[in-house]
Amino acid sequence: MKTRMQINVPVSYFKEDKSFVAYTPALDLSSAGKTLKEAEKNIAEAVSIFMEEILKNGTIDEVLSSLGWKKISKTKEWMPPIFVSHGLLPITV
Repeated sequence: MKTRMQINVPVSYFKEDKSFVAYTPALDLSSAGKTLKEAEKNIAEAVSIFMEEILKNGTIDEVLSSLGWKKISKTKEWMPPIFVSHGLLPITV
C-alpha cells in the first residue's frame, strides 16, 4: 500500500525570459514550465517525487530536519519552516 500524506509548502514563482520558474525554499527544489500553471504542476511533481524517495529510503526524519522542518509530536506530521517575508534588499557592492 502506498503511503499518502498531505503537505503544504511555500512556493515562489519567477518569470525568466519565456519560462516560469517555481521554487520552494522549504525543500530547496525548483522546476519550470512554459506557463505558470505548467510550472506549478511541475513543482508539485518534483515535490512528490522528492517526498516519495525520502520515504522509500527511510531518510525522511534526517532530510526534513536538515531543511529546518519540525515534527509535530502529537500527529507525527511535519511542518515546514514558516515563511516570514519576501522582498528586495538594496545592497551596495
